[in-house]
Amino acid sequence: MSKRGLFVAGAGTEIGKTYVTAALTRRLRSEGRAVLALKPVASGVPPLGDPAFAGSDTAILLAALGLPTTPATVAACTPWRFAAALGPDLAAAREGRGLDPQAVIDWCRRRIGEAPEDAAVLVEGVGGLMSPLSADATGLDWLVALGLPALLVSGSYLGAISHALTAAEVLAGRGVRLGAVVVSESLEAPVAPETVAEALARRIAAPAIVLRRGAPCPDTLLDALAPLLGLHTRL
Repeated sequence: MSKRGLFVAGAGTEIGKTYVTAALTRRLRSEGRAVLALKPVASGVPPLGDPAFAGSDTAILLAALGLPTTPATVAACTPWRFAAALGPDLAAAREGRGLDPQAVIDWCRRRIGEAPEDAAVLVEGVGGLMSPLSADATGLDWLVALGLPALLVSGSYLGAISHALTAAEVLAGRGVRLGAVVVSESLEAPVAPETVAEALARRIAAPAIVLRRGAPCPDTLLDALAPLLGLHTRL
């Protein structure tokens, strides 16, 4: 697929995928790079006219892209939005809707194909790596179909090391290139995110980089992802 893109996958849900994607988007834009950041599927999304929509993953990504929140920009970032804060398959069923994984894959391919040649492409998944999209497809199947390398996001909560290592093994088993692991700081965790990153770095053949809450995207993350995003030298 694209040689300048990443699929942002989570070792679990609610651990900071959007925070990491937004931080990376802002950093790339500050370096003068064009960025296409997509969150094709999202659950727990308030209606567009609800003030709470400003806190949604889609609104956060649009702000990072420097775009206004309008019906057109929302649809171009997240066409599949569901109200219930459940897995996407369950959230869709609750609304009497279906979620066709192939339609999601085809939409992503089209959007990536339309992006400028020099654009960095970031596709953020939904939930954890193996969250179901339908009765017979998961987020991992979506990632593999797109053929993108992965940026794995972990938390720093108790159990995060095991979850991240398991996700990394699953990615390796499906032949997915792992560009880096980002340890997104879990608030009130019993150990520092640096401790989690050090444990992961000893066991995963990819950089493990900490992103604390409120911190900008670090140089180390940009450097680790440079070959995958066409950043052969830091701008």
